[in-house]
Amino acid sequence: MIAVWIPLISWILLVLCALMVGISKTALPGLGTVPVTIAALAMPARASTTVILIALLVGDIWAVCAYRRNVEWKALLKLVPPVAIGLGAGFAFLGAVSDAVMARSIGVILLVLTLFTVLVIRRHTAEELQRRFGRPSARWLYGALGGFTTMTANAGGPAINLYFLASGFDVKRFIATQAWFFFIVNLIKVPFQIGVGLMSAHTLTLALTLIPFVLAGCWIGMNIAARISQKSFEVVIIVLTLITAAMLVVA
Repeated sequence: MIAVWIPLISWILLVLCALMVGISKTALPGLGTVPVTIAALAMPARASTTVILIALLVGDIWAVCAYRRNVEWKALLKLVPPVAIGLGAGFAFLGAVSDAVMARSIGVILLVLTLFTVLVIRRHTAEELQRRFGRPSARWLYGALGGFTTMTANAGGPAINLYFLASGFDVKRFIATQAWFFFIVNLIKVPFQIGVGLMSAHTLTLALTLIPFVLAGCWIGMNIAARISQKSFEVVIIVLTLITAAMLVVA
């Protein structure tokens, strides 16, 4: 049975991860990479990517159904080419480096990207930000990094979150567009993970046992989203992204 091949503390950490995945998908997208990092500490890092990927897909399905009327399809479609390139680069990187190098590399990328984004946000008005982040250069930078980090460590959320945040999306448009983006990307990642041998009967079984906790997290998140202000939402996204990046660097 799956229950005997990981210790109790790992089960507790994975249940916590499942709850956070659900909350991240329906209320606080910036929280999404925290459970990715914790899961990599609870079990072998590469195997954890499969468990978390299944949890993410469950949360994605809830979110795209709940926020289906708020999607910015135009912004979403424009991200497809750069994200595709990032996914391909991430796939190559995944097979070439160790877990430790992979985690620290992504952490450094996210720290630099977050600090750069915060600096830009502080120096420009909302109108200037929408104009700047509507340019192809910004879209290609954030999109490619989002594809790369999501393929290598299920950690694409921060790059895409920062892009949507700087683009001036309100809470519901942010969550809806982000949900659809990662639902599509996570589906694409499934055959890649199968191709590199990350999916096994054990990891799939473990992932299925965590689904009820993901759904519980989604329900909690819906209640949070109904009450959080735009300003608080933006602050939470930035703070959680910095925490995530720091955790990856020191992991």
